[in-house]
Amino acid sequence: MPGTSSDAAAPVYIDTTKASIARVYDAFLNGKDNYEIDREVLRRVQQVAPEATTLAVDNRGFLIRATRFVASQTGINQFLDCGSGLPTAENTHQVAQRINPDARVVYVDNDPVVLAHGRALLEENDRTHFSAADIFKPREILNDPVVRKHIDFTEPIAFFQMGTLHHYNGESPTSAEIMAEYIDALPSGSYVAISHFLDPETEEHSSIARRMEHTFLHSPMGSGRFITRGAMLELFHGLELVEPGLVICADWWPDGPRLKELDAVSYCIAGAVGRKP
Repeated sequence: MPGTSSDAAAPVYIDTTKASIARVYDAFLNGKDNYEIDREVLRRVQQVAPEATTLAVDNRGFLIRATRFVASQTGINQFLDCGSGLPTAENTHQVAQRINPDARVVYVDNDPVVLAHGRALLEENDRTHFSAADIFKPREILNDPVVRKHIDFTEPIAFFQMGTLHHYNGESPTSAEIMAEYIDALPSGSYVAISHFLDPETEEHSSIARRMEHTFLHSPMGSGRFITRGAMLELFHGLELVEPGLVICADWWPDGPRLKELDAVSYCIAGAVGRKP
């Protein structure tokens, strides 16, 4: 069974009767920072898609490769990572600072478990910072004291929304409007990376996407929307997409030749990196 945490060990400020997006993601990655309610979400999704953990694995792989690209190819040395999740292997700051030790990373997340890890990060890495704020409220993030102190908005920024927007349940503003506000605030030359659950609109894979969506929405987590390619492209409005454009996460500059066939689930999460002219 994924996860090794004991519910009894939960700090008092963590509500273990409700699933947490960050902890469910950790469970999908076979991490240890999750509780029974989070593992219940994983088990339910696995009932309709046995390879469901591929969603998290592909998303993390895309994050790693996108971070490596930005750090090594663009000259950008500041990263604003929204919805950072938990400290699984190869976080944004580890990937970026391995290439550029001077890279600054600000994580934004309001999950209590993530905040605890964020405080630990502050103690061990003076170029990594953490803010507890709502990533779906751009004005709050853009005016956040920690963000403003460590991110220079006169210089290009790498802005990440990896596996976050599909957990936004609001109707107004829309996800596209949230991203438009963020993009508008970024300096020219900035790069934006987004990944999102995808309905591939194919006879072969749409049904599994919709089954997973139904299960996520009716699970203790209550979020996890799968959108079409057209809807996802709206999130990058005004940006120039880096080749190969918007593709499934597994196909965005994989690290080597593919010898094994992809799981069906791999066709249900996509990502892209765009540059602001």
